[in-house]
Amino acid sequence: MKRSRTLAAGIAVSMMALAYVPQAAADTTRGELITSSCFACHSIDGTGNMPNLVGYPRDLLISQMKAFKDGSRQGTIMNRLARGYTEEEIVLMGDYFAKIQ
Repeated sequence: MKRSRTLAAGIAVSMMALAYVPQAAADTTRGELITSSCFACHSIDGTGNMPNLVGYPRDLLISQMKAFKDGSRQGTIMNRLARGYTEEEIVLMGDYFAKIQ
């Protein structure tokens, strides 16, 4: 009997822990996930050699990423990186960078 209570308590604790996983995942947006690699070059505190993207104007970021993607704006690496993003992902990136401070 004691073993079944211990097992039941363990299951209950596990279920409660799992209840928090979806909320943690919901707190991380798709835009945030997509843009996480950008900070390797574009520092979050503006100390890098590349433009600081924190609070970057949404429409400007979208237009620049599309220009890199279609080749109308030259770049050393951005034109190659931009080709890997869909139009939807570029919009999500613009949304995310515009809202962070």
